Amino acid sequence: MTTAKRAPWEEKPTAAGLAGKGAVLTVMALVVLIPLWSVLVTSFSSRKTINDAGGMVMVPKGIDASAYVTIFSGGIVTRALWVSTMVTVAGTIVSLTLTVLAAYGLSRPGSVGHRPLLFFFLLTFLIYPGLVPSYLVVTGVGLKDSLWALILPSAISVFNLVVVRGFFQGLPQELMDSARIDGAGEFRILWRIVMPLSRPVIAVVGLFYAVGYWNVWFNALLYINSNDKFPIQNILRSMVIQGQSPNFSGQAVGSLPPTQAIKMAVVVVTVAPIVLVYPFIQRHFVKGVIVGAIKG
Repeated sequence: MTTAKRAPWEEKPTAAGLAGKGAVLTVMALVVLIPLWSVLVTSFSSRKTINDAGGMVMVPKGIDASAYVTIFSGGIVTRALWVSTMVTVAGTIVSLTLTVLAAYGLSRPGSVGHRPLLFFFLLTFLIYPGLVPSYLVVTGVGLKDSLWALILPSAISVFNLVVVRGFFQGLPQELMDSARIDGAGEFRILWRIVMPLSRPVIAVVGLFYAVGYWNVWFNALLYINSNDKFPIQNILRSMVIQGQSPNFSGQAVGSLPPTQAIKMAVVVVTVAPIVLVYPFIQRHFVKGVIVGAIKG
């Protein structure tokens, strides 16, 4: 009897293969971690340390938190952080609500208008209205210079909708049928049965939406005119790329910490929320995204 030959990826990796994978992963980790380390160290460095290093600091020489004290003492950075937080929280709630409702309806084969609506959503993968029509719609409905202009135009991601729909389709149909026999309506089934079983995909899609809203800057560049409504990403762009220095609570320029330290402190504050949230969501990625995408 001849044994079937296994595929190459099913074979046990050799010692050289394991060493090569370890080397590649180490290099990739260093490529990501070294710049982050330099940004963090520079944000806590004094003026003399930054001048001696010629800009970005790699080896810390003491801790100077004056840059963080400056940006959190009030002013444009604190206000921008508050705007980004409000947009992220409100936008994630709105997007998750609309995505879950639409995905649940499209996952039921007998729902009204199932195929036309599904085709309509999938068509947006191929046809995008363009920047000018989107701008005209947003300004035409009166969202210009409003925080809702950062939320409503991107409230539903079709990719996330397809993933959630695929996950819903993979849930045991018997549970929902038994609930209907007991007299439960569709909203009760969604809230009491589908949602508890779908925590992994909801967590992952929620993270995708939250990251998107936290990193929004182009829509703010288009639709926001008031400086007090700019999110943190636009402030970071104006400081790091354009070299503009905002007024920190009326402090004199000579009394401020080094400009480089302030820039890196804003970078750390901008990146930190997503970095801190990701470890709590990471364990759901394989079950939430891959399973939902395959079944979709």
